[in-house]
Amino acid sequence: MNPATQQQTEEQPSTGSTTDAQPTSFWQSLTQAAWQAATAKVTPAEAATALFAIACLAGLAVVAWPQAAGLGGLAFLIGITLCGSALILALTSGRLVTEEQPARLFGSAIDTDPRACCITLPDGSVGYANPAWRKLFGRSLSGGDVLPVAGFAADTQTAQRLYALVRSASLGQPREEELKLRNIAGKWVQVAVAPISGSGHTVWRITDLAPRRPLLQPVDTQTRQSVVVQLKPVEPLPGQASSGLMIPGFIQGAPVAVALCTADGRIVEANDALAALMGVDHARIAGRCLFDYFDEHAVQATKSRLGSLGVGAVSRAPVEVRFQSDDKRTARLFASRFNPESPSGVTYAVYLVDTTGQTALERQYAQGQKMQAIGQLAGGIAHDFNNLLTVINGVTELLLQRHLPGDPSFADLNTVHSTGLRAASLVRQLLAFSRQQTLQAEVLNLTDLVADWTVTLRRLIGEGVKLKVEHGRDLWPVLADQHQLGNALINLAVNAKDAMPKGGDLTIRTLNRTLTDNMTFSGDVLVPPGDYIMIEVSDTGTGIPTEHLSKIFDPFFTTKDPGKGTGLGLASVYGIVKQTGGFIFPESELGKGTTFRIYLPRHVPRPTTEVPREEEVRKQAPRDPTGDATILLVEDEDAVREFTIRALTNRGYKVIDAAGGEEALELIEEHEGKFDLVISDVMMPGMDGPTLVQEIRETYPGMRVLFISGYDKGALSNQGDKLENCHFISKPFRLQDLTEKVKDVLEAK
Repeated sequence: MNPATQQQTEEQPSTGSTTDAQPTSFWQSLTQAAWQAATAKVTPAEAATALFAIACLAGLAVVAWPQAAGLGGLAFLIGITLCGSALILALTSGRLVTEEQPARLFGSAIDTDPRACCITLPDGSVGYANPAWRKLFGRSLSGGDVLPVAGFAADTQTAQRLYALVRSASLGQPREEELKLRNIAGKWVQVAVAPISGSGHTVWRITDLAPRRPLLQPVDTQTRQSVVVQLKPVEPLPGQASSGLMIPGFIQGAPVAVALCTADGRIVEANDALAALMGVDHARIAGRCLFDYFDEHAVQATKSRLGSLGVGAVSRAPVEVRFQSDDKRTARLFASRFNPESPSGVTYAVYLVDTTGQTALERQYAQGQKMQAIGQLAGGIAHDFNNLLTVINGVTELLLQRHLPGDPSFADLNTVHSTGLRAASLVRQLLAFSRQQTLQAEVLNLTDLVADWTVTLRRLIGEGVKLKVEHGRDLWPVLADQHQLGNALINLAVNAKDAMPKGGDLTIRTLNRTLTDNMTFSGDVLVPPGDYIMIEVSDTGTGIPTEHLSKIFDPFFTTKDPGKGTGLGLASVYGIVKQTGGFIFPESELGKGTTFRIYLPRHVPRPTTEVPREEEVRKQAPRDPTGDATILLVEDEDAVREFTIRALTNRGYKVIDAAGGEEALELIEEHEGKFDLVISDVMMPGMDGPTLVQEIRETYPGMRVLFISGYDKGALSNQGDKLENCHFISKPFRLQDLTEKVKDVLEAK
């Protein structure tokens, strides 16, 4: 072997190895591409295109590297080319169906179906409807396709079968029923539902029927033969449960009470809400008469309303209904009338909406409005009466200063004076009821308060009544006026004593109570949730008649004999409790006694950074009541003005008076503001006192002011900033009170 041959022989293995390496890499890449194309989720058309492209690439590779491809590459090229060509030929000849074709074929089949068809989505809406469906039902009010449940008549029989279809579809079960159309009178059709498994979609198909036969002929699903079935009304016997076939499940659990009734009011079927509203077991309500549960007025009104309804009509205005078992429970009744040919005998559908809570709130609001109106009246009377008492008591005091105890007139004057003070006490009770008194609120422990007033209470109720006091443990604090709350206990105790003429037990009990929900008392008063301290005052007396319980807090209402009661005791208790932010409830039974429960809100102190000031506890030495200051007195009541002038002049003061605000401004201007003090009434015709003071202080900002009024200062909260930096004294005031107050104002910094 020559060297060249030897060199060629030696090079061939080297060339062969190179040649072998190139085909291996090439065919691996080609095979990978084919496998990826075969396993990819593509359509047949896309797969055929991919194979044809691969065949073209393989052909180019064979031409470029004929020695590398060899016979195997050529065979692979021919195979791929044949597969791709066959696939393309199948696609073009229509023998291979793409993924889009079934949907198009399915839609085309529904569109060309002469039967009305639609497909409903899982939420019940129409996803697709064919032309026959739209031709049969038209369009809905909103412009969309008519829902299957809205296309049929509203009579009981059709509604019952429609519900059966909807229920079968929701359970994934096919079903057929004959239903009456809504838009074509007397038209019956065969309706079939076919749920699409696993999707929640349902196909509805409607087939026309011949004119309606008297008896239905449903198809036996096993023999496929017609079976004649005569429908009978489903009417449960009294005391038996309803069949549940006439009222759909979603109405059975509805919060609105629904009943299907015959013409005479007998209940054929009812839902759970109706049984609960009437307080009857649901299993026992069928077969009973609806009117047996209403009061007489509601029965007459309901019968009249039902009788006025035409076929297919629905009552628009409700009937207010009260129930015999509980006159506090109320409802509003609506009704609709069915076709009289209903085989079940059902004539009316009755709907009852429970309005007990709303009615209670309306009564509570009306009661509050009434009490507020009475309170305003009482406050007005108290204001005018205080003006009169100011003169009566003041002039009597002036006379007593001139008529000493040895004078024959002293006893009569003293009687007039003491009577005037009693009258002033009654006026304070009127102000307490109208919540127009000034409360000196402080944090109190009711255990200590009740203990402090126990001695006084025992003296008031006498020996014939036994007082028992039960203190609650660890009572929460309350924010209240100690004196006024004590007066409330006294009034309740005195009333209890009068209710026990032969003696008995009076019990005062205190305890903490936490309300987690609104508390209703007799269906009228709602107490919001929260922490309360309850004061319970109960007796074993004669009790209060039921018809009087709603009136006992009205002023001047009393059941006592003439001359034995003013009728203001409980009225003032009511006002004190309400002004403190609490609630009071009476509970009584004739012959067994009465209990009053007072709920006062728990006081939670707020953290403060203010340093508390030390209270002055030292008694001041008696001061000289006289003075020489110049005072401007503004008062529209002549008698009050004259008495006040006399009282202050006797103490050495110089007093210039005015009958109104406009006159007072003229005097201020005339005297160039040379007044040490302005004493003014609050409520006056024309310019009132606060407005007058504002006008004065614009020119003389340092002017001292003392307001006098027949109202307490608490009733003047609407004056706001107008009363700031002003002093106040309530009518009727004593001479000593007036002179001391004037002295305090003049000496104030």
